[in-house]
Amino acid sequence: MMIVLVVGSTGAGKTTYARKLAPDLPGVVYSIDNWMKSMFGADMPEDPQPEWFYENQQWYVQRIARCEKMITDLATQRAKVGQQSILDLGFSTEEHRKLFIDHFKDLDIPVSIHYLDVDVDERKRRVRNRNAVKGDTYVMTVDDSLFGYMEEIFESPTTSEGVEVHWVGE
Repeated sequence: MMIVLVVGSTGAGKTTYARKLAPDLPGVVYSIDNWMKSMFGADMPEDPQPEWFYENQQWYVQRIARCEKMITDLATQRAKVGQQSILDLGFSTEEHRKLFIDHFKDLDIPVSIHYLDVDVDERKRRVRNRNAVKGDTYVMTVDDSLFGYMEEIFESPTTSEGVEVHWVGE
C-alpha cells in the first residue's frame, strides 16, 4: 500500500498524470479540482474567472480544507485495507505536502512524491490550451496573473521532505 502525492506547478499535467498512473499502480485518484467542482460547483459561478477566486478566497480555502480532510480519511481507510491512493491536491508548498506526509507516516503508511518537472513555457502553453478547449481537466480559467502567482508560491519538492521523490519529465 502506498500514498502517492502528485506534485507540479500549474499546467504540469498533474491530473492527466494521476489518471494515467492509476491503472498501473493500481490506485484510486483523488483530484481536488474534481471534488471542489462536484461538491461546491453549484455554489459558484458557472465558469468562475480568477477575480472570483480572489474575492472569495476564504470561502474557497475553507471548502478545499473540508475536501482534503475527507480525501485524507478515505485514503487512510484504503491504505489500511491494502489499497493505494493517488492524491492530486496541488501540493504547491512544502508545508502543504508536510501535513499529508506527516499524517500518513504517523500511521506507518508509505508515501512517495511524483514530481512533474515541466518547463514553464510548456506549462503556459498547456494552460492556454486548457483555457481555450475547456476539456475534461478544465475547472477554471487560469489567466497570466494567477499563473504568475502560482509560480511565485510553488516550491519544488526535495528528498529532504523525508519521502522518495520520483522526477517525471515532460
